[in-house]
Amino acid sequence: MQLKIGVYAIFDRDQNLQLVAYSRDVYFSLKQHLIRQPQKCYWIKVQTIERPKRSVLEEIREAWIAENGSPPPGNDTEQANWTQPIDTKSAMTEEEKAQDQNSEELAQIKVLKKVARRVEAEIVEELKVRGVQMEMRFSPKLK
Repeated sequence: MQLKIGVYAIFDRDQNLQLVAYSRDVYFSLKQHLIRQPQKCYWIKVQTIERPKRSVLEEIREAWIAENGSPPPGNDTEQANWTQPIDTKSAMTEEEKAQDQNSEELAQIKVLKKVARRVEAEIVEELKVRGVQMEMRFSPKLK
């Protein structure tokens, strides 16, 4: 599925639709969503297209959303959680927040890197427990 263009839908553990999107690289996009929202990614539906046209991709996406009856959270109120890099500042403990606020720039960077590594380890462990075996590579600049 790598480097395939298509539309995909992501479902949670209870098979509730969470997101419908399209991508130039479905595999890469699904991997990003799994890292950003591991607790909401359990099932997928994919339709790849050999000769992609944006209008066709959007048509399929809209049909899948309409089939659901309402926009899923990832296409509505939770869109940023699915599409934006992980906000590690929101995962800071009170102690880390205090260190971050009362430090100079270099110390702030160290605190943020420490938090980012912890968040990464938690996500990797959560996915490992679920049996996910694909290699994950995190970009420190995007966390």
